[in-house]
Amino acid sequence: MYAIIRTGGKQYKVSEGDILKVEKLDAEVGSEITFDDVLAVSDGDLKAGDEVKGATVKAEVLEQGRFKKVIVMRYKPKTGYHKKNGHRQPFTKVRITKVSA
Repeated sequence: MYAIIRTGGKQYKVSEGDILKVEKLDAEVGSEITFDDVLAVSDGDLKAGDEVKGATVKAEVLEQGRFKKVIVMRYKPKTGYHKKNGHRQPFTKVRITKVSA
């Protein structure tokens, strides 16, 4: 059984036991969260739509962290202009515990 959920502006295909990193969620490590924005659920037959009624995905928060640094370099030739900047995006690591339709 799998589901497609939407969180943080992205869509993820998940099933029970999956571990994934999503955009930062406001939850403590060890707590349980529920994803209500389920786009599709499949347990042999596919139920899809804008939002599947009554479908939820429960997950356990494993870790809060930040991804590796991404270097942003701006450069304009012949003017001596160059600027270096870095960015680390925060994430939440979750384990999917239950998919219910």
